[in-house]
Amino acid sequence: MERDIIKIDKDKCTGCALCIPGCPEGALQIIDNKAVLVSDLMCDGLGACIGECPEGAIEIERREAEPYDEVAVVKEILKHGENTLIAHLEHLQEHGEFAFMKQATDYLESVEAELDFDLNLLLSKVNKEEKMESGGSACGCPGAAMRDFSIDKAPTATNEDAPSALRQWPVQMHLVNPNAPYFQYTDIVLAADCVAFSLGGFHQKYLAGKGLAIACPKLDQGQEIYIEKLKQMIDVAKINTLQVMIMEVPCCGGLIQMAKMAADQAERKIPVKRTIVGIKGDIISEEWV
Repeated sequence: MERDIIKIDKDKCTGCALCIPGCPEGALQIIDNKAVLVSDLMCDGLGACIGECPEGAIEIERREAEPYDEVAVVKEILKHGENTLIAHLEHLQEHGEFAFMKQATDYLESVEAELDFDLNLLLSKVNKEEKMESGGSACGCPGAAMRDFSIDKAPTATNEDAPSALRQWPVQMHLVNPNAPYFQYTDIVLAADCVAFSLGGFHQKYLAGKGLAIACPKLDQGQEIYIEKLKQMIDVAKINTLQVMIMEVPCCGGLIQMAKMAADQAERKIPVKRTIVGIKGDIISEEWV
């Protein structure tokens, strides 16, 4: 069957193993100093490992692969103990994979007599009210966790619509021409797709007078093209600065890694700034990297 599954660029992978804890399903191993997807059956294609890779070596692709097998995954995870199982179930919950959750629970109930822990207690840890209220725990995949901010925000009134500061089209990284006139000798914002929706003052404070490119390091394919385009912006369009704006969730980290790789490979050297945006629209940090 054709489905989403991770792809590892072995040339970029340094074997640091930071992706391994991000995959409670056990689909990844370090073999010959490289991360390897050891079984299609074990990879759910949700990409929790992407944000853990400091080299941007992991992405999601759609290809022919064996169907994901939740029962096989749970059998393997049970070898690694209760905490790994909790991390896996939280991972499924935070992605809304309730069908897989049911398969896992049904299997665990069928072998409950053989377990060396209290199954009901374990499930209560996964489903406890504070996790359901916030949409998930700090581990797993917070980028996909459900949260409702509406109760924290009162509607604001305005007498006129705020003007857009966008000065070009297109903006998606796969579509932009890195040598377009509006990129030449200017400051560029490279923003994760979710940034403008999360940050209320994005247009006025960050976009005004600048060029824009947007991308998603978790969902976009062909990210090596992004690195090449950024290099052209630096060397050919001769941009002045590059500000990379990402969300606080782990899967967004790949975007700053791509920008740093392009900056390192480019002949010209320009300042690169990282801005991390909180999921509630606050600025968590800004620094030159």
